Amino acid sequence: MKKILAAGLALVGVLGIGACSNDKKIDPPAELVDFVPRVKIEKVWSESIGGGEKGLRLGLSPAVAGTRAFAASHGGNVIAVDVTNGHDLWHIDTKRPLSAGPGVGGDLVVVGSEKGDVIALKAENGAELWRVKVGGELLSAPAIGDNVVVIRTVDGHLRGLAGTDGHELWVVDQAVPRLSLRGAAPPVLVGEKVICGFDNGKVVAVNLRTGDVLWENAVAPAKGRTELERLVDIDAAVEVADQDVFVVGFQGRAAMLALDSGQIWWARDASSYRGLALDPNALYIADSDGSVIAMKRQDGSELWRQDLLHRRGLSAPVIDGEAVVVADFEGYVHWIDRSDGAIVGRASSGGDRVTKPVVVDGMVLVQNDSGSLTAFRSRPAAGKSASGGG
Repeated sequence: MKKILAAGLALVGVLGIGACSNDKKIDPPAELVDFVPRVKIEKVWSESIGGGEKGLRLGLSPAVAGTRAFAASHGGNVIAVDVTNGHDLWHIDTKRPLSAGPGVGGDLVVVGSEKGDVIALKAENGAELWRVKVGGELLSAPAIGDNVVVIRTVDGHLRGLAGTDGHELWVVDQAVPRLSLRGAAPPVLVGEKVICGFDNGKVVAVNLRTGDVLWENAVAPAKGRTELERLVDIDAAVEVADQDVFVVGFQGRAAMLALDSGQIWWARDASSYRGLALDPNALYIADSDGSVIAMKRQDGSELWRQDLLHRRGLSAPVIDGEAVVVADFEGYVHWIDRSDGAIVGRASSGGDRVTKPVVVDGMVLVQNDSGSLTAFRSRPAAGKSASGGG
C-alpha cells in the first residue's frame, strides 16, 4: 500500500535540510545586503485575490493567456485580470480550499483543491463548467491540452481528464516513497506527450491521448541509510527546449534528457525543490540552500553561483530580459544579471512568500501567500546603492 508522509517537511521546503541535532541549530536565512542597482523596478499594479491565508501554498501561482492573467487563492477565489493594468475582469468563489493552479488552455481555467476537487471554469467569464473529485490532494497546476486536462496528485497518480466534463480518460501511477517533500511536479505538455517528475526521482513521458507510458528514467536514484537521506523528489516542472528535457530534483541531480527516449545526455549533482529556467545558452537553478546557479545547457558545467540569498526559501526562477528573477520567503523579488550572477534589482511584494513569478509582456507577476497579485516592470537605472530592505 502506497503511503505519503509529507507532514513535518514544510520546514524542509522553507529552509532545506540542515543540521538539526539538539546541539546544532539550522542556519538562519541570510540578511539582505546593499548592492548597486543596474535596473530600476517599478510596481505597475497590484490586485487582491482575497481569501489569502498564510502557509506553504506551493501549488498556487498565476497563469497567463494572451492579455489575461488568472490567479487563485487558498480561500477559494479565482480571478481574471487584464495584465496591462490589473483591472478585474471577473472573479468567482469556488467555496473550496484551493491548493493548485490555475492551469489555462483553450477556453478552460482549471484549479485543484486540497480535498481532491478539480474545477473547470470558462476563461471568458469564470462560469463553472464542471467539477469532479479525484483521490488525492493537488499541489501543482493542471496542464490543459486539446480536450484533455492532466493533473498530478500527491499520491503518485497522473490523470488525464476529459476537457468536456472531467471524466477520467486514463491514469498512470508511480510508487511513492514512505517519506517525501510536500509538493508535486506539474505535468508539462509537449505536443502529444505529457512529461512529469515524481517523488521517486523518476521522469515519465506518457501519451496525452491514451496515457501509455512512452519512457521513464530515474534521474536521481535514492541513496543513503535513512529515509531523510533518500529523499529524491522531483517537485519542479521540467523545462523543454527543442528536443531536450531539463530537470532538477531534491538531493539529486540536474540533468538533460532526450525528449524522444528519456536518455540522459548529462547529469550534475544538484538539489532543488522549486525548479529551473532556461535561456538559449544556460539553465538557472534556485537550489535548496538558496543559491542561484547558472549552468551551461550544453554540458551542465557551472558558469556562476550567487550565494547572497542563502536559505531564503527561493522560488523557481524565471527569465526577465537580461535578468533571472527569483522571489523569497519574505516576498522580496530579486533580479540577478544573467551574465555574471550579480544582484541588480530588488522589490517587495508585501512580506509573504512567493512561490513562482511569471513573466508576461515585459512584466513580472508575483502572487504571495496573503493573496496579493503584483506586477513589476524593470528598466535600466543609474547606479546608486540600494538598501538591503529593497
